[in-house]
Amino acid sequence: MSPRRIGVIAVNTVRDAVRSRVLYVLLFFALVLIGTGVLLSSLSYVERERILQNVGLASIRLFGAAIAIFVGVGLIHKEVERRTIYTILSKPVSRTEFLLGKYAGLVATLWIQVAIMAAGFVAVSALAGAPLDAGHAKAIGLAAVELAVLVAVATLFSSFTTPMLASLFGAGFYVVGHLTRDLRELGAQSGSASLERTTALLHRTLPDLEAFNVTLQAVHRLPIEAAAVWQPLLYGVGYSAALLLLAAVLFERRDFR
Repeated sequence: MSPRRIGVIAVNTVRDAVRSRVLYVLLFFALVLIGTGVLLSSLSYVERERILQNVGLASIRLFGAAIAIFVGVGLIHKEVERRTIYTILSKPVSRTEFLLGKYAGLVATLWIQVAIMAAGFVAVSALAGAPLDAGHAKAIGLAAVELAVLVAVATLFSSFTTPMLASLFGAGFYVVGHLTRDLRELGAQSGSASLERTTALLHRTLPDLEAFNVTLQAVHRLPIEAAAVWQPLLYGVGYSAALLLLAAVLFERRDFR
């Protein structure tokens, strides 16, 4: 496996992704929603700054997830549809290198969008006089890691199914990923041993995306421990690696004829 070949594919993926109209539409609405946080916060006489920043951070996470899913699932399909994948794979490039390059390129594209949205968030907070500290940077950083996991989910599904199904599966994973902790608690309180084991298994198998959500602590300026940052970071890297490994296995067996 050659890092150089993966890097070349990643660069081309970034160039291809920035041409997507969907990306710019979602980015535009994200910035608009971050800006309208000022209007929403003005409707309340208390905690205006917290409402503004809550809306801003939620916008970054929500629209980042939308970009990860709806732009990510189409990258491999476009190569197949345009038949450029035959040209790429006819060269000394393995399918795994192709897949990893696509993943790395989309993650890079997504983090650029996160940086743009974060700049908008900082600008709106500064104009509104809302305080900013390291907690906000940690919240945005963990959101970026969460999006890398979602890109791995999108890569997995796009490796063996159609963009429509991959989008639905990816959106489903995003919703369920934020509910796995609640499911585990419901199972623990159900009084049924089998249901408790099932919900615990689901919590371990499905992504625990709430681990990356420290918006509440950042908005209320509560201390965010170092473990609350590095543990989700390691979890995100490990879970993404497992998804990419599974995606590579499925992609190697896919027949493009």
